[in-house]
Amino acid sequence: MPELPLVLGGLTDKEMSTKTLLTALNHHGVGDDLLKVRKSKNTRAGVGKYRSTRYVMRKGPLVVFGDDSLAVKLAARNLPGVDTCHVNRLNVLQLAPGGHLGRFVIFTQDAFKGLNHVFGSHTKNSQQKSHYTLNRGVMNCADLARIINSDQVQSKLRETRTSVRAHDKTKKNPLTNSALRNRLDPFNKDRIAADKATAAAL
Repeated sequence: MPELPLVLGGLTDKEMSTKTLLTALNHHGVGDDLLKVRKSKNTRAGVGKYRSTRYVMRKGPLVVFGDDSLAVKLAARNLPGVDTCHVNRLNVLQLAPGGHLGRFVIFTQDAFKGLNHVFGSHTKNSQQKSHYTLNRGVMNCADLARIINSDQVQSKLRETRTSVRAHDKTKKNPLTNSALRNRLDPFNKDRIAADKATAAAL
């Protein structure tokens, strides 16, 4: 997509067909999402397939329309996975189905202009919802990697601590390890040398 959110103009034709809407969506790069939805159709697992919902399919794009583009709702009925919603009836279940954020939302031009009327802005209250104001973002810059790697933040951080092992944690056997045996018994080295000298003399 060249930019988000995707706002489509020229969808105010009252005689719009499904073919016309599909052509417009494919022209703006939505064809990959529509293909993903069509390929995801599978049979429902378990005995739920005996009921009226035999097949399951992923959620596709959400098309938000306004009063001037009511024909979009009828044109998108036969597109698999594509849901439609009027701008005055937006809800969380459609914007984030299953609690998963990040659904691809497509606005018509009149619906995008009507968002300020429904939800208001940071300088003007909503005209449709009484006593409703938009929440202000806690962060002005959402690029966390840029903030963390900035010189201002990195200059205040301490250096990376590295732990150095003071001793070897592997326990050695002094009966088989001569270095450890000599450390425990300082006279062991002289005793071995004396034994070797005695053996050599005999």
